[in-house]
Amino acid sequence: MPLVAAAVCPHPPLLVPEIAGAAAGELDDLRAACDTAVARLCASGAGSILVVGSDHRTANLDYPFRGSFAPWGLPLEVRLGRLPDDREGTDGLPLSLLVGAWLLGRRPSGGTERMSWRMATVAADEPAQACAAWGARIGSGQPWGLLVMGDGSACRGEKAPGYADPRAEAYDRGVARALAQVDTDALLGLDPELSAQLRVAGRAPWQVLAGAVRAGGGDWRGELHYDAAPYGVTYLVASWERS
Repeated sequence: MPLVAAAVCPHPPLLVPEIAGAAAGELDDLRAACDTAVARLCASGAGSILVVGSDHRTANLDYPFRGSFAPWGLPLEVRLGRLPDDREGTDGLPLSLLVGAWLLGRRPSGGTERMSWRMATVAADEPAQACAAWGARIGSGQPWGLLVMGDGSACRGEKAPGYADPRAEAYDRGVARALAQVDTDALLGLDPELSAQLRVAGRAPWQVLAGAVRAGGGDWRGELHYDAAPYGVTYLVASWERS
């Protein structure tokens, strides 16, 4: 069955207002953009949504999914999916998927009760070709969607986590353009070594998305909802939908 839509969101823990505290208002626009992208994904007709984010390994996770923001100072548990037998599933989601589950939990429940959820991690150092090949294999038995979690460079200024790197702005500008234009070639051309030097968390997940869209074929349109680096880390939000 075809991939019908995708949403791309970043995963800073500060997206959660209770973690951001008094600074929560500084990310209101980012939070609203993520809500818009997720809402469009859930309204796309997808019967199944796969959430993909980077971690230390590439793996499909066991349903249902649980995690906590306790390591970031908030004892808030997030759960995605439930089974009547309380199967163990996956506990301790990585940050990328934890924020993805939190974003999905903010959506209005109407119309998504029968939607099924999947989660997978892709190794942060996975080669581009392997990301694309894996993306091409992760179909579903029903029309499905992708929620792709990943930050841009963390080197946009002297106060950025990775300090200032003159290459970061051009890198992020290229990714933003690729997301707006559904340019899978540009995403698959992102260099893993440069991405690691710029502390980019989204490179591998974006390349999984590109591989999935290529495998699904057809015409696509993209819309960039957010592109900014409020804390020296670039956050990009986009929607991809079939034309």
